[in-house]
Amino acid sequence: MKTENKTEVTEFVLLGLSQTQEVQHLLFFLFLLFYVIVLPANILIILTVRGDPQLDSPMYFFLANLAFLDICYCSVTPPKMLADFFSQQKTISSRSCIAQLFFLHFLGGAEVFLLIAMAFDRYVAICKPLHYATLMKKMLCWILVGTSWAGGFIHSIIQVAFIVHLPFCGPNELDNFFCDVPQVIKLACTNTYVLEWIMFVNSGLVIIICFILLLISYGILLIRLKRDISRGKSKAASTCTTHIIIVFVMFGPAIYIYCRPFCSLPLDKLVAVFHTVIFPLMNPMIYTLRNREILSAMKRLLVQSFLGRGK
Repeated sequence: MKTENKTEVTEFVLLGLSQTQEVQHLLFFLFLLFYVIVLPANILIILTVRGDPQLDSPMYFFLANLAFLDICYCSVTPPKMLADFFSQQKTISSRSCIAQLFFLHFLGGAEVFLLIAMAFDRYVAICKPLHYATLMKKMLCWILVGTSWAGGFIHSIIQVAFIVHLPFCGPNELDNFFCDVPQVIKLACTNTYVLEWIMFVNSGLVIIICFILLLISYGILLIRLKRDISRGKSKAASTCTTHIIIVFVMFGPAIYIYCRPFCSLPLDKLVAVFHTVIFPLMNPMIYTLRNREILSAMKRLLVQSFLGRGK
C-alpha cells in the first residue's frame, strides 16, 4: 500500500496583479502617486478635526476616526503589494498571511460598525434635534467607536480561529496580491464546504444585513428631511447623501467578494484593488469635498502652518 507524503505549507506564493514587468512598474508608480496625494490628505483631515474648535461635534469626531481607520486599513496590504512589484519571488509566510488576513477583517469590520454609529448620529441629529447635545455626549461617542473596534475584532478573530486549524499541504499559490479568506480556504487540503458557509454567515450575511439597514435608515431620514426644505435641513440632507455614497462605495466591493461562492472570477483582482487600496483612502475625501465647514477649517490650518513657519 502506497503512502503519500504531504509537506506542510510554510509560505504562500502571491501571483500579484500582473506577471509583466513593465505593467508592474507602471502600477507601482500609479499606486505610489495615489498614496503620496491622498494619504497626507487623510492625515490633514484628522489634524483639522482635532485642532479646530468649530469642528468639535460628534459628526466630525466620527469622520476623524473613519479617516484613521482607513489609513490603518490601507497599511495592511498595499505596502507588501508595492514591494512585490520589484520582487521576483512574491512570497508570504503562513503566519504573515494569517496576520494580514486578521488585520484586514479587523479594520474592515470596525469600519462597517463605525458607519452604523455615524448613521445613529445622523438619526439623533435629524429626528431628535432638541436632545442631540444631551444624547450625543463625548462619552457616548467614545463608546460607539470602542464598540466598533470590538465588533471588528470579534468578527476577525472568528475568521482566524477557523483558518489557523486548516491543513495546508498541497498547492500554495494565491491568485491575488494579498491573503484573504476566499483564496486561502481553497488551498486547504480538506473539505471546506461547511467552513465556507460559516465564513459566508460571518462576512457575507453580516455585510448584507448592515448594508440593508444603513440604506433603510438613510432612506427614512431623507424622506423625513424632504418635508422641511429649510437651510439647516438642506445641509442635513446633503450630509445624508454623502453617507449613502460612502455606503455604496464601501459595501459594493465587499458584497462582490464575500457574498458569493468562493470561486475565481475575472474581476476579482480589480475589485480587490478598489476594496483594499482606492476606496478606503477616498472615503474621508468624499466627506470632505462635500463639506464646506471642514474645507474652510483645513484652509485655516494650512494658512496658520505656513504663517507659523514664516515667522
